[in-house]
Amino acid sequence: MQKKLSVLVVAVVFGLSACSILPKRDDDTKNWSAEKLYAEARDEMNSGSYEAAIKLFERLESNYPFGTYAAQAQMEIAYAHYKAQDQAEALAAVERFIKLHPNHPQVDYMYYLRGLINFNDQLGFLSFIYSQDPTERDPKATREAFAAFKVLVDKFPNSKYAPDSIARMNYLVNAMAQYEVHVANYYYRRGAFLAALNRAQAAVREYTDAPAREEALFIMMRSYDKLGMPALRDDTQRVLVLNYPNSAFLNPNAKGDAPWWRFWSKSGPRPAPADAIK
Repeated sequence: MQKKLSVLVVAVVFGLSACSILPKRDDDTKNWSAEKLYAEARDEMNSGSYEAAIKLFERLESNYPFGTYAAQAQMEIAYAHYKAQDQAEALAAVERFIKLHPNHPQVDYMYYLRGLINFNDQLGFLSFIYSQDPTERDPKATREAFAAFKVLVDKFPNSKYAPDSIARMNYLVNAMAQYEVHVANYYYRRGAFLAALNRAQAAVREYTDAPAREEALFIMMRSYDKLGMPALRDDTQRVLVLNYPNSAFLNPNAKGDAPWWRFWSKSGPRPAPADAIK
């Protein structure tokens, strides 16, 4: 047993020695200047090689932690993760930058990027509902994106990113209202009229300016009818007529049997704002 152990020790030592004898692969970037590292990383970014760009930006930050390029590299890392659709890493990089540089002249951009990261995840949720029941998935990213953009607008009202953030917030409010209508429709179609009424009321109460409010009132009206509350049904119908005199839901042929996910108007779905980061 002792002999076998000795042989094993010798083999391990020899292996370690051999590793030290073999020539190490040279790191071509170790002597690069900050300017060259940044330029090469940007080239990788522009070509869509985000992983390679991230490695170069990380090397730049490591080699020149106190230089003018360090903070810029941190911002670029967050953006590269965002473009690579790595939400978790992108958000982590954003939070790190905000914590390290709360007074950086471009910190508003990082707040904006945080909103965009969640916004894109929210668009994934909207794409998801075209083919599957949205009540199966909580629109957490929608609320988080709205909150992120709101922080930007509140903290930096004069930021160049504020107008686009406000536009996205309006879009997200509509999305959240539409989600409530989805859920109300889901309950109504399954005969849970009280639950449908409650969700429709929530949409009407919380999203007063959202287009989905029109359908929410219609669901309320129908739910009151199913629950045997004609007085409340008629009151809701008067509100619907007053606010939406040309509502398609008031058409006698509107039975509510269209596919539930077709929540958009006759002109088609409201398009999402384009990515404003260049």
